[in-house]
Amino acid sequence: MTISGIISAIIIGIVIGALGRLVVPGKQNIPIWLTIVIGIVAALVGTLIVGSLRDTDGIDWIEIIVQVALAALGVLAVTRLRKS
Repeated sequence: MTISGIISAIIIGIVIGALGRLVVPGKQNIPIWLTIVIGIVAALVGTLIVGSLRDTDGIDWIEIIVQVALAALGVLAVTRLRKS
């Protein structure tokens, strides 16, 4: 993974975090900064998982779907942990 790949993953991570939060039903009582951090981590992990398996030109929809799913799982986990 190159530096430009990491920077792209961080920028996309902000959007991925928001999409992950939209996917989870109900109200999530977590701050926006935490959603952004979850999105960045999900984008980086998703890129590491799928990016090494695929080499496409243009938009890699499978990678984006994996990233949003990871962000949704992260938002759900943090929401559940903060409630207890």
